[in-house]
Amino acid sequence: MTDHAINGAAERQSMGSLIYDPKVRSIFFQVVTIAVLTFIVWTIANNTIENLARSNTASGYDFLNGRAGFDIGQSLIEYSSDSTYGRAILVGFLNTLLVAIVGIITATILGFIIGIGRLSRNWLIAKICTVYVEGFRNLPPLLVIFFWYSGVLQTLPQPRDALELPMSMYLSNRGLTFPKPIWGDGASIIPIALVLGIIGAVVVARWAKARQMRTGQTFPTGWVVSALIIGLPLLGFVIAGAPLTFDFPVAGRFNMTGGAVIAPEFVALYLALSFYTAAFIAEIIRAGIQGVSKGQTEAASALGLQPSTTTRLVVVPQAMRIIIPPLTSQYLNLTKNSSLGVAVGFPELVSTGGTTLNQTGQAIEVVSIWLVVYLSISIVTSLFMNWFNARMALVER
Repeated sequence: MTDHAINGAAERQSMGSLIYDPKVRSIFFQVVTIAVLTFIVWTIANNTIENLARSNTASGYDFLNGRAGFDIGQSLIEYSSDSTYGRAILVGFLNTLLVAIVGIITATILGFIIGIGRLSRNWLIAKICTVYVEGFRNLPPLLVIFFWYSGVLQTLPQPRDALELPMSMYLSNRGLTFPKPIWGDGASIIPIALVLGIIGAVVVARWAKARQMRTGQTFPTGWVVSALIIGLPLLGFVIAGAPLTFDFPVAGRFNMTGGAVIAPEFVALYLALSFYTAAFIAEIIRAGIQGVSKGQTEAASALGLQPSTTTRLVVVPQAMRIIIPPLTSQYLNLTKNSSLGVAVGFPELVSTGGTTLNQTGQAIEVVSIWLVVYLSISIVTSLFMNWFNARMALVER
């Protein structure tokens, strides 16, 4: 065999080894994928720019500085029709955060109760919880929102016949009206005291846990933490001279005057998302508890622990490692489902952005804001839950 033939066989063998090398093939396919994605994105962007130029549509985010010209029924910050589009979208963003946070808290508490209730030995409690879970899981969330808004809240009396509740509160089809707190001078000391109380509570809780691990002695952490979080703000309130007055609502013939109001649109969305998501969380809780070895319960019983204590201190902490990952998905779903509030007129992000889009025609910019906001909320939620999951993970020595 000649040297040329030997060299050719060696080159073919080398080429063959590169083709069948998993690392080389992985790099090749990743490069191809990036090239294809880049081409697709470039094509879409180029077509969009050409279409905007052909239709003489302005691009950019300068429209956010323009006058909005529309009112928003519920706002956590100061807003009027003379405010800018940017502020209107900010109001919608804050409303989305509000309904997501309070909804997640309520759904988690309700889901834990129902999930544990499904495992109850009491036949009636277990069946009621089963009916709740199966009922809400088989309904679309939009239908649940309409049920609360049109079927429950809109059937409440008119403002002139509003139901008078304790503490000068009124309930009507315009929402829940309650005394509006007005803080005076020196009130800033109260939130400072609250922050100090929370920091002190964290320090005490960490110290008590370390002390228990070192000596085995328990410490009344709950009472001390409650005293710090509640007592310090109360002390600051007294020191500041009780700088708090109230604007009480007055029932009129056609509407309520004075006070603050929680709109029925918010209540309908909040209740619907909380009750709907709680059904899924309950199943996650049930599955997590059943995933804990039965031997753990038997060992706790052998040590003389009561069933409630066993559930709280033995079963639930171990079940949390199973519960947290799917729980994150439900939190994300609740946040994203808040966009359904546009169906009942709740001014969340999609609602205020949609009004802005209709008035300005800046479709691409508004949609990009929606994408960035919801993506950011989801990423922050996931990062927090991943951190919490790591904290609850089993530490092996």
